[in-house]
Amino acid sequence: METINDYIESIFTHPDSQLDDVLASIEENDMRQISVPPASGKLLTMLATMSGARRVLEIGALGGYSGICLARGMAEGGTLTSLELIEDYANLAKSNLTKAGLGDRVTYMTGPALESLEQLAGGGETFDFFFIDADKENYENYLEACIRIAESGALIVCDNVLARGTVADESAAPTRNTEIMKTFNKTVANHPKLESLLIPIGDGLTVSIVK
Repeated sequence: METINDYIESIFTHPDSQLDDVLASIEENDMRQISVPPASGKLLTMLATMSGARRVLEIGALGGYSGICLARGMAEGGTLTSLELIEDYANLAKSNLTKAGLGDRVTYMTGPALESLEQLAGGGETFDFFFIDADKENYENYLEACIRIAESGALIVCDNVLARGTVADESAAPTRNTEIMKTFNKTVANHPKLESLLIPIGDGLTVSIVK
């Protein structure tokens, strides 16, 4: 899997100073380097572009890497709402998107994401593109909350669904998220309100269309 990802990135991704600056800022702030890899980020941009995304919601901002990728792909006038548990992370992400010229298109909500999702639902907000990349234990809860505020035909993309390949490789030592992701993938695949597929790029992305 790592060899395949290295090959993909060597051919299909190119140096990107804005995203490199985000990674540098994450390191400078002693944050975990768990941003999406370049190829996954490029795919997010392409999916947002292809779907004509205008109202994008992201769960898990970290330093703003995926936020930049999503915002780059949004339609003209599109907006990004980013949910982040830790205020310092949200502040860094906001700073990085501002430096990238995208700060006026993003709004951050800090605190537990499920509470923010409930607030958005209560306010009648709806979205046409979702990206979930946060605590894996709540993936199913996030999924259901996103479906409730999704427009018909919305895309829901979830990261890290391969759990470093351990969901498929029985000989590999499981991670703490292996069983969580196995269960989640089955839920996504069989959800009556979704049409879904798993794309084996990076650590795996499920892409779902809301019926």
